[in-house]
Amino acid sequence: MKNKIKNLILLFIFIVIVVINSKSIAMTHYQTVPTPTGLVTASALNVRKGPGTDFGITTVVYKNEYIRLFAKIGKWYVIQTDDDNVGCVSSDYVKLIYPESVNSDVNTDEENTTSSVLTQDELDVFNLINEQRRNNGLSELKIDDDVQNVARIKAQDMVDNNYFAHNSPTYGTPFDMLKSFGVKYKSVGENIAGNSNNKAAVTAWMNSEGHRANILNSNYDYTGVAVVTSQTYGKVYVQMFMKK
Repeated sequence: MKNKIKNLILLFIFIVIVVINSKSIAMTHYQTVPTPTGLVTASALNVRKGPGTDFGITTVVYKNEYIRLFAKIGKWYVIQTDDDNVGCVSSDYVKLIYPESVNSDVNTDEENTTSSVLTQDELDVFNLINEQRRNNGLSELKIDDDVQNVARIKAQDMVDNNYFAHNSPTYGTPFDMLKSFGVKYKSVGENIAGNSNNKAAVTAWMNSEGHRANILNSNYDYTGVAVVTSQTYGKVYVQMFMKK
């Protein structure tokens, strides 16, 4: 009798173990995000190890900090912070940052078609820069979507935080900024300007030894061009150059 009971107990334990080990683990469904950039709107936002408040906190991001978005799981974004932490944050406290749309009358001839939609100002500067390169026997630059996104954020950061410098108080150097947004490169350069006229801004760059060197650098093959309205200068210009 005792052996029979013992055998039943062992059989029960075996069945429980089999049931637990054979349990299916379903992958959580996720959604793609329409833009890779988000802006934190909460004063302090916890970054968690998973999509829910039951998961532990890995770090904290703060208001007006930009984060890189990878996917959405329910009401949570999977993100990367400036210091390379990866985790999840509540979508209730993240504002999606979209590239500006361009009017339908923008020049879209095949030569200048890019995967990024440029504003008219951005397209003007892009074409003027490539004109200078053609005149000097160089190949034209192409727009890189990620660099374009970073250039726009840098230009807006200069306007929002009222500074004019390559080093951002928010993101650091252009090298740091590109890295924080996950952009890989072999070499990179940056031109900035404050002007009320697109052609005048490019002319000023061409009349400056350092800026001209970036524009006519044969090693660069990709770029991002941003033009943002500024109360101080009329417009703020940021062009980032990159060799992949």
